[in-house]
Amino acid sequence: MLRPTYPIETERLALRPFREGDLDGLYAYQSLPEVARFLYWEPRNLEESRSFLQQKMGASTVEREGDWLVLAVVWRETGALIGEVNLQWRSREHRQGEIGYILNPQYHRKGFATEAAEAVLRLGFEGLGLHRVVGRLDGRNAASARVLKRLGMRREAHLLQNEMVKGEWTDEVVYAMLEDEWKARN
Repeated sequence: MLRPTYPIETERLALRPFREGDLDGLYAYQSLPEVARFLYWEPRNLEESRSFLQQKMGASTVEREGDWLVLAVVWRETGALIGEVNLQWRSREHRQGEIGYILNPQYHRKGFATEAAEAVLRLGFEGLGLHRVVGRLDGRNAASARVLKRLGMRREAHLLQNEMVKGEWTDEVVYAMLEDEWKARN
């Protein structure tokens, strides 16, 4: 079980549960075609973002296998919601997890995704006691692959045309890190 104390602060960011006032910031990036390009969903309209927000406001603890922790990423300097970061508890028996992140393109290339994802990796390894954490991405998403590499994750698999996404076959790339690799990194 994982019940973090919020906010989780990094050098420049605050990670916290989503709340009602986040709708405009959330919609600002969920509505963009370039954000949805490598994801399973199409750009969201305001009502779809509102529905997502309602679902995710309660995703602030991980209590059982399959649960997702979904946190708002806030730039402390401005108070702006700049994205989200996620951690899923995939397997209790095998102590497996998965991380993910989405940032508003306005905040790309500033190291924010790496900073937020590193904090969530710490939660997975040190808070939830995971043995292995993966990051999965569309094979065309080079920017996301760079984030996972900067975190020290290793590329483990490149699955060719293994998913039909938005009417086309896409590759999936899997990066991973083991608990021992996390400890050695720090």
